[in-house]
Amino acid sequence: MFLVVGLGNPGAKYENTRHNIGFKVVDELARRWGTGFLSKFHSLFGEHTIGTEKCLILKPTTFMNRTGIAVGEIASFYKIPPRQCLVVSDEIDLAPGTLRLRLSGSSGGHNGLKSVIEGLGTQDFPRLRIGVGRSPTLPSDEHVLSQIPKRESAFYEGVIREGADAVEMILREGIPKAMNSVNRKKDQDVT
Repeated sequence: MFLVVGLGNPGAKYENTRHNIGFKVVDELARRWGTGFLSKFHSLFGEHTIGTEKCLILKPTTFMNRTGIAVGEIASFYKIPPRQCLVVSDEIDLAPGTLRLRLSGSSGGHNGLKSVIEGLGTQDFPRLRIGVGRSPTLPSDEHVLSQIPKRESAFYEGVIREGADAVEMILREGIPKAMNSVNRKKDQDVT
């Protein structure tokens, strides 16, 4: 069994922000797979089967800083080891649209990843970081929590699809193979 966790904040206020890109990737997977969401484990979660493997998708409803509560609960309930918990998050230190897949690592200052590390009791879980860049004028927290401007909407819709493609590749081919394809340099213009 594999768990895919999209990081984000619940509520309409945060729906179209860069910080919710993990939620958006999980929403895209649910759309592709025809999977609905149930409310349980302090989250919205769904199930899908790929071949003979069950995959759970998760959107914690605990807000970003407490994401680990939901991840820890569902991983414990289903006995999913951390190495099979893929976390999808935004990353300000990557250029917009850049994808980075890692097998483990620190939180890098990301409060959602920090909470997941606490919830799982380890930093040894895979994560797919999706670049949102930094703003030249706004502090980091304002940048990631501000609404994505309409002029950037099409760009981020494409990035979300690429993130969902990457997750599906990970589920089909495994993380080591997927890393070769996912971790390529991106030179895209946001506008």
